[in-house]
Amino acid sequence: MAAPALADRSPEPRALPLREVRTRLTQLVALAELTDTVTIVTRDGDPRPIAAIVPAPAARTTTQTRADSERIAAISAGWSRRLEEQHRQSTRRHAAERRALVDALAEVWAELDRRAPAGDPALARLRAAHADLLRD
Repeated sequence: MAAPALADRSPEPRALPLREVRTRLTQLVALAELTDTVTIVTRDGDPRPIAAIVPAPAARTTTQTRADSERIAAISAGWSRRLEEQHRQSTRRHAAERRALVDALAEVWAELDRRAPAGDPALARLRAAHADLLRD
């Protein structure tokens, strides 16, 4: 089975001298459009890039890029505020639930102390298991 003509890959940018780009401009533009190929244009005899032929979606103006980054920053800030508020609410709920648990355990231990004989080893093991909650 043949591979599709437009395989899902990003070819490496290739560099061509300006003289060759002038000769093959239509072909290079079609290549950029159909395969997302980037062609770097260099001066004849100089390897440093002077321009590029890129697919249209990749060509973003500075204004568009700045607007996108400002929009993303605003969205991120909004999510950050929401997450911080959820964290605060969760912390308050957790503290309230822990306080209720500690209070309930204190009542249970008070009742156990009244009913159980002094020095009961099972009670001592249970008290040791709840030591972290009994300190509050």
